[in-house]
Amino acid sequence: MVNPRSLVQALYLHWQIVEWLTQRSREVPVFEPSQVLAMMGKVDASKTLDEREAALRALINAEILLVLPRDILLQLNGHVLEFVKGLTREHELGLSAVLQVRVQGVREATGRLNAALEQRDLDALRQACAMLADLFRQISLQLDQDRHAILEIAEKAKSNDSQMSASRRYREVLQAYDDYVEPMAAMMDSGPSGTFYRYLEEAERSLDFSHDILTAQGALYTLRQLVRQAAFQAKELRKLGREVLKQCSDTLLPLREELRQHNTLSANISYLLGLVRKRGLQRTFRPNDLPVWRADRPRRISAGDEIRTIMAQAQRFEASSTAFPEEAPAVSVDELQLVDSTELRLRLAGCLPVTSLLDWLRAEYPHLNDATLLRLYHELIGEVDWQVAQSDQRHSTELNTLNVIHYPHGIYP
Repeated sequence: MVNPRSLVQALYLHWQIVEWLTQRSREVPVFEPSQVLAMMGKVDASKTLDEREAALRALINAEILLVLPRDILLQLNGHVLEFVKGLTREHELGLSAVLQVRVQGVREATGRLNAALEQRDLDALRQACAMLADLFRQISLQLDQDRHAILEIAEKAKSNDSQMSASRRYREVLQAYDDYVEPMAAMMDSGPSGTFYRYLEEAERSLDFSHDILTAQGALYTLRQLVRQAAFQAKELRKLGREVLKQCSDTLLPLREELRQHNTLSANISYLLGLVRKRGLQRTFRPNDLPVWRADRPRRISAGDEIRTIMAQAQRFEASSTAFPEEAPAVSVDELQLVDSTELRLRLAGCLPVTSLLDWLRAEYPHLNDATLLRLYHELIGEVDWQVAQSDQRHSTELNTLNVIHYPHGIYP
């Protein structure tokens, strides 16, 4: 089994060659040892043959490169390949069917959420929320990867040899538009045939309704926070879907509808822009090469009228004092009213069934204040050790300073 720390250390030491191998893996899935050594020489020409062989052994020992069975060929570790592709934006264009299956999974998870809410099963509700959050994360990641893959396809088509026929240069563009963008546009249609927005809206409404119900019942904060975050993810995913579809359509549609005339200069510019997008300006060009198009000319800087106005106001600025309220006294230990939760639950278990939990707490603990009684009431109705049922009749309970009108919760064994 691979040691994660050794693998990460080897990636840190040999990142450049791993990045090259990842790019080459799109065309050649396996490598000969001589090919890897040759790539190392291109990455760093100052290394000797012994140093390159030592680096190759280190990559094999860390299991970044795997030796194929009954052969000497080498292959990149699948986990390393996906990790490096994600960091360098080298992902292949995914399948629209995979996205459709995940969107269908959102609908199924929403059904589980609604069923758990009707049955008041908090564990099932937590599982359904976690499933929705994971599906939202997977869909967001796939949309982002597909967006960069489509940009890569467009940049590659623009930077191809201008002497090639237009059909050959834009073959992958047409395939990506027909196999991905059009099915994606049909799935994200706002009409009755579209499923993306409709299923996400249903999930968002169910999550918001669940959050309101859990807040009214006084459920645990962690559960309410999970539901709330999942609802936020659904809202952001709808926005991301619109942005990705618009960007993909705006990128591929002009290339599909009109075959632009390229020359050598525009092809090289498209290739360099693709490198800048993935690697950044500093890593693409050497410091001595930038900038090559700047012309030195004198510049004169003067302050505008708005800056002068701000400076005049700053000179006439007078600080104004603000009176802060006095610090409230700290709550003493005598006012906290600590309650033995174990003794409380044993006493409640001995008195079951209890038709009105708030009245029972008021009768058993008359010395507690109203805030403590209400806190214990909300904690006990969220327990799963016994059955909780809410009455349909409205009832009034008089506390020390409050008169609570509610639908009482009953506790049954």
